[in-house]
Formats: sequence, structure tokens, C-alpha cells
Amino acid sequence: MIKKVENSALFSNIPPLLSSIFSRHKYPWQVLTELKKRIDEIVADPPAGYSVYRKGILIGENVKIHPAAVIEAPAVIGAGTELRPGAYLRGYVFCGEGCVIGNSTELKHCILMDKVQVPHYNYVGDSILGKHAHLGAGAVCSNLKSDGKNVVVHGDMDYETGLRKLGGILGDESDVGCGCVLNPGTVIGKASNAYPLTSLRGVYPENCIIKASDKIVKRV
Repeated sequence: MIKKVENSALFSNIPPLLSSIFSRHKYPWQVLTELKKRIDEIVADPPAGYSVYRKGILIGENVKIHPAAVIEAPAVIGAGTELRPGAYLRGYVFCGEGCVIGNSTELKHCILMDKVQVPHYNYVGDSILGKHAHLGAGAVCSNLKSDGKNVVVHGDMDYETGLRKLGGILGDESDVGCGCVLNPGTVIGKASNAYPLTSLRGVYPENCIIKASDKIVKRV
């Protein structure tokens, strides 16, 4: 099974506000190097359909923000997204349309494309989640190696990212079960599912079921 890591293989529905940085780069970790600059540009010149919620924070139409949610600037939150009690956005978060950011979920320097769900006790830092991606309760994207060295993505070859912090990369419609840990630099292909309580590491193909880190079956 081929382990694809290119943006073109992982994401088919990139939000228009981010198309410029995706078009310049082949790999998702390269996109993250430009995310801060791009979010600053968007916040400085709010596009049609967005309003200023607070300085440095833009929201689309029909966004629901619970009073117990915390948003640190800068952040861009797309139309129809819901921030539930205890949601915590730590800055430089781009959230697409129709997302759910739930109880005790923390986001930091990351991209959530449209319809992403991170609804219960999730951590997403230095990561990209494709359209309709979902994290089960307690699933986290670990973004820092224990030795503090730069993250290497281990696929069919090793990719030196040059980044000290890199979390998880989830392709469109991927689903990660409850209690999973995505070790730094984990990439999950489109429409693949991971069983609960799995420690995920490396690159996983698209359209697969990940029953364990070393037990992967093609979806039929």
C-alpha cells in the first residue's frame, strides 16, 4: 500500500483563504511554516462574510461561541462553526466552516478544514485536519518529540521537516478513534480509520482501517 504525504493526495477541499499557501507547497508541514503570516494577512484585511469578534479574531456567519470558550488572537473561524464549553483556541488557528470544537479541546497553530469535528478532550497543535476529519474523545496530536529534535515523517522514505514542532496530518474524511495518540509527524491518508487506543506513528495509506500500528487492512 502506497503511503502518500503530498497535499494533493491528502486534501481535495482546501478553504479558498488558504489556497495561496497550499499552492506553493508540496507537503503539509511546509504549509505550516506560512500559516502565521497568512492568518495575520487575513485578520488585517477581513474578507467578505467575516466580522471582527474581537481584535485579531474573525468569525463567519452563524458561528456559535459558548461563554465558557476561550479564544486567543489571532484566529479565523468559519461560518456555522460551534465552540462548545471549555474550547480553547491558543492563537494562530484557522478553522473552516461547519466545524465542532468541543469540551476541553485545545487548538494551537493549526488548520481545521470544513466540517472537522474535535468534540471531546482533544489537543491539536501544529497540525492540519482535512475536510470531514474527526477525532474521537481524548485523541491527541502530539507535536513535540521527547528529545526535542526536529520531526521526521517516516513514510516510504524519510522526510526531514525542519520543524521542532509538528503534530498530526489527517487527510479528508479520516477518523481517529477515542484515546488515540498521533505521535509527532503522523500522517493518516484520506478516508482511513484508526481503532481506539492506538499509538499512531509514521504514514498510513488512504482508505484503510488501522487496527493497530502494525496491523492495517484495506477497506473493501
